[in-house]
Amino acid sequence: MTSLPLPRTERSWTGVMAIVLALAPLFVLESTTYLRLYNQFLIFTLLAIGLNIAFGHTDQLFLFMGALAGGAAYVMAVLSQDVLGISPWLMIPVGMAASGALGALVSWVSAKRKLGVILISILTLNLQLALGEAYVGLRGITGGSTGYSFVGLGLDTVGSALGVNRFAVLSYLLIVFVVLAQLVYVKLIAGKYGLAFEAIREDDLAAASIGIDVVRYKTVAGFLAAALIGLAGIMMAEFQGTVLPGDYGFAAIDVMVLIMLIIGGIRTTFGPVVGAAAVFTIEELLSPVGQWETAVFGALLIVLFLYFRRGLMPVLSNGVDRLRDRDESSPGVTDGHS
Repeated sequence: MTSLPLPRTERSWTGVMAIVLALAPLFVLESTTYLRLYNQFLIFTLLAIGLNIAFGHTDQLFLFMGALAGGAAYVMAVLSQDVLGISPWLMIPVGMAASGALGALVSWVSAKRKLGVILISILTLNLQLALGEAYVGLRGITGGSTGYSFVGLGLDTVGSALGVNRFAVLSYLLIVFVVLAQLVYVKLIAGKYGLAFEAIREDDLAAASIGIDVVRYKTVAGFLAAALIGLAGIMMAEFQGTVLPGDYGFAAIDVMVLIMLIIGGIRTTFGPVVGAAAVFTIEELLSPVGQWETAVFGALLIVLFLYFRRGLMPVLSNGVDRLRDRDESSPGVTDGHS
């Protein structure tokens, strides 16, 4: 049997991923329900890519992803609608920069104070709780618990012109963002930053002794991770049509994203995508069981954690390697995809 033309580089695999992501919505264009579900999957994929950079590669367990995402959404929406009165498209980089700056500040302080992963998680969890309360308390600006109404990025107009609904347009916008984020991640990890991250994660004292600026590299990782998380938060505001504090809570964002990353495969290139897809698929398949959904979902997670401790991605990667090696004359040829 002829072997599959499997890609050999992670950039090529990202191209395959882009094609698969772009084809998927074509099968559900008429279903608003499935398009909404698909958009949620893409938003959480962005969040998981961000966490993979911070936690996966530099051991900075950000447990304030909801606060970062919500903060970016508020900055983008409030500045564009109430303060400057300009297109929200122009405020997307500003919202990402605000979220990135907060992430960088936390990383800088943590690195300067030599905080370990547990202390960083406690610090960021407290920030999550404090900022969540602030978003509700500043009701004169944020709309409080009832949320801040967001007019949106004008996707309704684009959808009408193309003859599809706004969720289909949002799907392809999100696909572009996910693919770009993935390319940035691949470039980052394959270069000197990836080597420095690995050295810092193994032993930051040893890394510093050979000249690696631990504070600088952790701060860069924190900024990039938080900026991606902020972008996901902004897209969630577009998806919901409002910025609602409850959508950016700890259980709604942080817990789910952490589960997705671990199930998919932490520190793997495509783990965030696979993990988000796995969790949303399981949730959708379990929807008929009604009130037992949460219990069954928890039981399945336990099974996955017990039998796939490194995540699903290494298992899939090994399967692809076996397929390739089966028909190759040169044994032991491997590539870096994971």
